[in-house]
Amino acid sequence: MTTFTIDPRGPFSLYEQGVFGFGQNFDTRWDGVMRLAFCVDGYSAHAGVEVRQDGELLHCEMTGDADPAVVRRQVARVISADHDGHGFAAIGEQDPVIGALQRVRPGLRPPQFYSPYEAAVWSVLSARRPARQMAAVRDALSRAHGTVFTLAGRECPALPAPAQLLRVTEFPGIPELKLRRLHEVAKAALDGQLAIDRLTAMDPDDAMRDLQRLPGIGPFYSALVVIRACGLTDVLPTQEPKALDLVRRLYDLPATPSPQQLAVLAEPWRPYRTWATVLVRAAGARLLESRAAA
Repeated sequence: MTTFTIDPRGPFSLYEQGVFGFGQNFDTRWDGVMRLAFCVDGYSAHAGVEVRQDGELLHCEMTGDADPAVVRRQVARVISADHDGHGFAAIGEQDPVIGALQRVRPGLRPPQFYSPYEAAVWSVLSARRPARQMAAVRDALSRAHGTVFTLAGRECPALPAPAQLLRVTEFPGIPELKLRRLHEVAKAALDGQLAIDRLTAMDPDDAMRDLQRLPGIGPFYSALVVIRACGLTDVLPTQEPKALDLVRRLYDLPATPSPQQLAVLAEPWRPYRTWATVLVRAAGARLLESRAAA
């Protein structure tokens, strides 16, 4: 087992990430350990990592044969500990709404999908299907064709690497059309189209358009891959109805803001507009409830 530490620089709560439920993680139980099992960047190896927080530092224990330096960088990206968070805290001091949201979910930074490949796989699997149902299918697929790690006493399956996924010709719960689309995602990963360095070097809008060449990846899911898998901090999602409605209520606006109006309102959030939007979605309802009860 290889160990390493990560300094998230600024307010950070592993607990807040651990109980944050989204496409990568529907198990929001918390026992002090974040368990990560994933395809390592490059998509030819797997790793399992246990992450614990001790004060300001994150202590990680890695299982697997992947390059520890690559795994460390990927883990930091997945938990948004690869950017200095002091600047985000400063935005909360300038914007009273963001500051109040930060107090509701102290130290929350956006948890990311493990990689663009895994986000694209999830996009294909979950399209027009109940998310929890497809999370169970993904888990079964990973157990059958990926790698299973035992992390802090729990079995944690990692998604099949692209080459492994291409060998899957049928699987319960995955229709033939979706499986063909998954194979296209796997081929794109093997061709380097889903390499993290390639996508982050592009303008985010260009990266989204590029991803839409993949069957089954439209505007919504291309945005999910770019915004929630590449570790970018300053891409403003403007097409999320829930976030727009929460912004209206939190900022006491007369109507739901248009994308253009949101862009103006969110200008002070730079260079953390992605983080701020995730915080709005994660803590907005709770803040509104506390306002109403006051």
